[in-house]
Amino acid sequence: MNNAADFTAVTSVSKPKGLYATVFKRAFDIVLAIAILPILTPVIAALWVVATRDGGSGFFGHLRVGKDGVPFRCWKVRTMVVDAQARLEQHLKDNPEAAKEWAEDHKLTDDPRITPHGNFLRRTSLDELPQIINVLKGEMSFVGPRPIVEDELVRYGPYKAMYLSLRPGITGLWQVSGRNDISYDERVNLDLDYSRRVGFFIDSRLIFATAGTVFKRTGK
Repeated sequence: MNNAADFTAVTSVSKPKGLYATVFKRAFDIVLAIAILPILTPVIAALWVVATRDGGSGFFGHLRVGKDGVPFRCWKVRTMVVDAQARLEQHLKDNPEAAKEWAEDHKLTDDPRITPHGNFLRRTSLDELPQIINVLKGEMSFVGPRPIVEDELVRYGPYKAMYLSLRPGITGLWQVSGRNDISYDERVNLDLDYSRRVGFFIDSRLIFATAGTVFKRTGK
């Protein structure tokens, strides 16, 4: 991945404004993460044990683009088979429709890489619990744009600077507004909408709303 200097600079116009966005949002993340970490730790540990039963690692860290273009490893409980990349390449080669779907949304409705327990973890978003470590490290926020890989940054077009001005979120408008049932352009627009409305009340509302999407099992 390129260094942060290789990315388009974040302009002052695109940066979130206000005392909450510039100071208290980070403080809110730290306080909330510390408060719920004792509750989440045994859950994460149990999920790790389940994920290691096939002999692979319990956690999976994928490189994503963070604030100001700084790359970071976004942690999840592993939900894919050990040879996931090889299976993906073969599946896309053998299935033109799947290749088209992947090119459009970086998602697959029928994903051959997912383990038996992985479907449940993804639908409930429990696989994302280890991202609390990313929050504590300052790489992510509880609420923000959907964390993306470098290849997806071009999809943001003129709004790339907007994405780079914020820490990616564990949840966000994209999480409670259809998740995988909306187009990529719609996800970008939701991130743009959030960047213009960053505040304590919308963050609190989205965190509570996310619990509803978890119980509905709308993830993939």
